[in-house]
Amino acid sequence: MTKWEKIQHKIVSQEEASTIVNSWRDTDHEVVFTNGCFDILHRGHVTYLGKAATLGDFLVVGLNSDDSVRRQNKGEDRPINDEDSRALVLASLEFVDMIILFDNDTPEELISQLNPSILVKGADYDENERDEKSKKFIVGSEQVLENGGTVKTIDLEEGFSTTNLINKIKGA
Repeated sequence: MTKWEKIQHKIVSQEEASTIVNSWRDTDHEVVFTNGCFDILHRGHVTYLGKAATLGDFLVVGLNSDDSVRRQNKGEDRPINDEDSRALVLASLEFVDMIILFDNDTPEELISQLNPSILVKGADYDENERDEKSKKFIVGSEQVLENGGTVKTIDLEEGFSTTNLINKIKGA
C-alpha cells in the first residue's frame, strides 16, 4: 500500500470504525478518542492531537461534518474547509490512526458505539464536570467511565485558535 493509500484508508465510516476499534480492543490496545471541527489545522491542533496520541495505542478522531459545524454557530463562513478536506489533512498526521465524520451535534452516539479506553478533550473542558448543562462538561464522559475507561484533558497551546487565525487573516 502506498503512503497516499494509507492516508486515505484512515478515513472510515462509523460502521467500519466499530469493526476496527473492536479488533484493537480485542488485542488489549488502548483506544484514545477525541473530536472536533479542526477547520484550519494549526499548531494548537497538532500539539493537542500529538499529546492525545501519546495516551494510548491508537488515536481516533471524530470529525464534525460541515452541517454539524454550521449548527455550532462558529460563524457564518464556517467551516472554512469542507469536511473531506479537513478529514484528509487530519489523516496526513502520522499519529492520527482513524478519522470518522459524524453529523450529530455531539459525538455522544459515536463514543457509545466505539467505547474508547480514553476520552480526551482540551483543558477548556473539565474531566470532573458532571453537569451536562455546563460548558465544561465532556460529552460521552459518563459512558466511557461506566465502561471502565478514563477521561482526560490536555492543556491547550496559548494563543492558537482557529478563530484567532481567521481574524488575523481578515486583518481584524
